Amino acid sequence: MAATMFRLTPLWFRAVALLFSLWGAAGVAAFYAHVATGPDQLAAMPDYDRAYFLALPGWFVWIYGLATWGGLLGGIALLLRRRFATILFVVSLVAIVLQFGWVFAATDLIAVKGAATVVPFPLAILAVALLEVAVARHADARGWLS
Repeated sequence: MAATMFRLTPLWFRAVALLFSLWGAAGVAAFYAHVATGPDQLAAMPDYDRAYFLALPGWFVWIYGLATWGGLLGGIALLLRRRFATILFVVSLVAIVLQFGWVFAATDLIAVKGAATVVPFPLAILAVALLEVAVARHADARGWLS
């Protein structure tokens, strides 16, 4: 009976779940650096970057937090084979779309820094978030999550 209650997941799944968790930890580290930015870091920024940072709306940090913490917790939940990993990854994905959607639609960042400079990494972040959701859904459909 115990064998039917525990389904072994493939090695690739465990490796991917670990990579998602590490990716999420890197995101949380970037989020922490953002929220911990103080006067010394602001003074060292170029004028545009400082003005951009100071002009971010108050809700932005909450969306950024949902994006990063959702990804990290989703990765951990996937490692633990929990079904709510999918929900956490979807929350993260929605927050990423809101965050970068606002940045690209409501600021002049692309005009000032150039699309080749600012667009590729957010697209990579979006691609990883979509992959996270897809892997979690696949694992759930296979019965690997409980």
